[in-house]
Amino acid sequence: MAIWGAAALVLLLPLVAMQFTGEVAWDLADFAIFGAMLAGACGTYELAARATGNKAYRAAVGVALATAFILVWMNLAVGIIGNEENPANLMYGGVLAVGVVGAFIARFRPHGMERALVATALAQALVAAIALIAGLGYTLILTGFFVALWLTSARLFGQAARERAPAGA
Repeated sequence: MAIWGAAALVLLLPLVAMQFTGEVAWDLADFAIFGAMLAGACGTYELAARATGNKAYRAAVGVALATAFILVWMNLAVGIIGNEENPANLMYGGVLAVGVVGAFIARFRPHGMERALVATALAQALVAAIALIAGLGYTLILTGFFVALWLTSARLFGQAARERAPAGA
């Protein structure tokens, strides 16, 4: 319930902000997209939480989902490479695809998820390198932030794998 309550509060923040400033001007579509993203992230986290009692695994899923959420939201709102209309931002869909495909290949097992998230971090760094080489913009600081989050999730999945491993394995 805490996750869903927090999501509801986050969804209300722009509505409250709109009462105090003209800088935030959301329409119904903005709220619908943001709400759908929150519902997807919270629903996915709830499925993972029900599937395991391993705290490291749950934390890893939470960090990965939060990272993906922020990446998508930033891209939709303002764009990371240039503005939100720059087609180069579509490369970040590939970053997410690496994570999703890797998760399915790993069958959501912790050790495989660790590798999938390391691959996702590498894909994130590759997008920044491509943008830099192609002269599309400088995104290294923001990329470092995302890479650190992907690697944090990977490390937590690694910890979850070690906790599951039988003694002496």
